[in-house]
Amino acid sequence: MANKEAFIEEINNGYLFKGEYITLGAAMIEGETLTNTFVNVPLKTLNRHGLIAGATGTGKTKTLQVLAENLSDKGIPIILMDVKGDLSGLAKPSPGHPKIDERQAKIGLNFEAKSFPVEILSLSEQDGVRLRATVSEFGPVLISRILDLSDTQAGIVAVIFKYCDDNKLPLLDLKDFKKILQYATEEGKKEFEEAYGRISTASTGAILRKIVELEQQGADLFFGGKSFDTQDLLRVDENGRGYINILRLTDIQDRPKLFSTFMLSLLAEIYSTFPEQGDADRPELIMFIDEAHLIFDEASKVLLNQIESIIKLIRSKGVGIYFVTQNPTDVPSEVLGQLGLKIQHALRAFTAKDRQAIKLTAQNYPISEFYDTTTVLTSLGTGEALVSVLDEKGRPSPLAATMMRAPMSRMDILTKTELEELYSYSKLVRKYNESIDRESAYEILNQKIEEAEKEEAQEKARLERERLEREREKQRERDSTTYRRRSSRSTTSPLVKVLTSPTVIRSVLGILTKMMK
Repeated sequence: MANKEAFIEEINNGYLFKGEYITLGAAMIEGETLTNTFVNVPLKTLNRHGLIAGATGTGKTKTLQVLAENLSDKGIPIILMDVKGDLSGLAKPSPGHPKIDERQAKIGLNFEAKSFPVEILSLSEQDGVRLRATVSEFGPVLISRILDLSDTQAGIVAVIFKYCDDNKLPLLDLKDFKKILQYATEEGKKEFEEAYGRISTASTGAILRKIVELEQQGADLFFGGKSFDTQDLLRVDENGRGYINILRLTDIQDRPKLFSTFMLSLLAEIYSTFPEQGDADRPELIMFIDEAHLIFDEASKVLLNQIESIIKLIRSKGVGIYFVTQNPTDVPSEVLGQLGLKIQHALRAFTAKDRQAIKLTAQNYPISEFYDTTTVLTSLGTGEALVSVLDEKGRPSPLAATMMRAPMSRMDILTKTELEELYSYSKLVRKYNESIDRESAYEILNQKIEEAEKEEAQEKARLERERLEREREKQRERDSTTYRRRSSRSTTSPLVKVLTSPTVIRSVLGILTKMMK
């Protein structure tokens, strides 16, 4: 009993905060839920990022849902990467259930069914607010890293962007990017060599192949206009609740290159446009990345370094990033070390490798005199988790096995009719889903090539006319010479013509012959 009382005191002291907080649930010890012994998370440190991990079926998605709901209630906007397509139920209130009431009673919280302001976003042709960005917004460095280019190839991309800036050629989509690469080694080869030096056709060919690879994963749908304004992620409704922006990724989970490209571009755009928050009392935006291993599995080392750098820096903008995955080892150690809040659901030990992973996971949590962390990790039930947060001074809280509270919204997806109703009310759908094909590098270069070809044709016609004129002049000179010759023959006197005629000559020769006889 003394042990239990000491544990309750440690939890109450360790999770008591001066500022605003949200409640995750109630602490547990030896399988018993301690009613009113709440495990809280201060809003002040939510920009320190976090992890939600656990085996399939242990309650990760419901924990994500609980966090999103409570953050929205506090007026904090959220963006969720919904890979499995099971989070749209946030837009409708929970129908309730006796097991939910029982859970809430154990925790010491009243249950209130609620719906939340939801916006459905899409990267593909699925319904929802279409997210797009231009190639120019990515810039040469980010594009080169996404395409995993060599230093030489990255230098060519930098030259291409410089040429487009100098000549006011908008790079909106991949079609523009491919066109300018082809132009640099074909029609515009001389122009590029004079201004920037020779560009290798082998290098541009390699870059084009990388772009085609990206296109095959659907990136041509992402690049273009109208560009999504990240400020639209920060909306609150008329009741002051933050919008929950759900990005549906069910049809691109097998295209990790596109997922990584989008994630990196979004983080870079947020970092470049959001103001510095300093040591704020609450975050500006929270981002949840479900199935986080999709970002890291096929990312190049350069791309991983870029993600790591942004995660380190973006918290100063008031943005917290939370990775949701089955095992903490899915997240690179360099990124894992940046995460403050850790919610670890149960792990399963089926193999020696699993047992080793559990031991490594246990080492990521504060040492507790009340738990054998390795044992607890394999004995947690569904909807239970080990929790460690950062307090308002950035110190880890005591480790707490926690009975997680139930979601207030529906724990299921919306029907097709419900989704269509949601789209019909969306202001952002009307703002971003109009297809716009503005004049850009592709059209301008095509026009430039057409004009050059027209000028070339006109020049050829001019030269042909000049050649024909010279030929006509020569013919006139030949005709004039012939005429003069004929004229000179026609001026000989008639007497000379008679005397020099063959008949007269034969007669004279005949007379002379007779005389000589």
